[in-house]
Amino acid sequence: MTNFEIKGRYKGGLIGKTWLPFSKVVDSQNEKNAKNMVYSLMGSQHGLKRGLIKIDEVKTVE
Repeated sequence: MTNFEIKGRYKGGLIGKTWLPFSKVVDSQNEKNAKNMVYSLMGSQHGLKRGLIKIDEVKTVE
């Protein structure tokens, strides 16, 4: 398994009109599964749908 650092933005704030940055490190088999894991985590933690999450960068970390 590999660690992936995923950076992006999600629509949030008090009114839900601003894009807020986030960075997550997840352990996954490949990049596609890592992205899906971040969508799932952000959805469960912040109550967001996938359309409100933009992934800008995915890279492997040690």
